[in-house]
Amino acid sequence: MIAVLASPLGRVLGALAVAASLMGLSWLHGHQRGAASERQAILQRAVEAYQSREEIDNEVGRTDLIDICIALGGVRDDCASELRRLEAAAEGQ
Repeated sequence: MIAVLASPLGRVLGALAVAASLMGLSWLHGHQRGAASERQAILQRAVEAYQSREEIDNEVGRTDLIDICIALGGVRDDCASELRRLEAAAEGQ
């Protein structure tokens, strides 16, 4: 067995094994760094979505129901009458 490793063919095979090992380790390192980078990007997008949602919630919280009804395509008088009916129905429950 040792004689094979000392022969020229053994040296070539050993060099190929070392090269393959280095390439495998290099690929693994790159794969892990890429995965970490992707996780970071996903987390950043989640934080941005949360911040955007907070801004939308604050904007909606500042508007009254008639403004929301009008923004959804309603007419002011129709929205006011519909909201009065909703309030009356809510009080009746």
